[in-house]
Amino acid sequence: MDELLDDLRSKIKDGTYPPGSQLPSGCALADSYDVSHSTIQRAIATLREQGVLVGRPGRGVFVAESTRR
Repeated sequence: MDELLDDLRSKIKDGTYPPGSQLPSGCALADSYDVSHSTIQRAIATLREQGVLVGRPGRGVFVAESTRR
């Protein structure tokens, strides 16, 4: 999971997922990283705890406008 977290952080840092942008769905991320949906959910939860991502009920997961890295 560390590689997944590093890659997501890298994509946020390089602007692939800029602040305020919505991440692809958990299923799409699981397919693209070839991992289980539960692995994606754990990674998202970790990044949410770190303030990198925010969840918006009914809308999805977004990159925080101001991230703590």
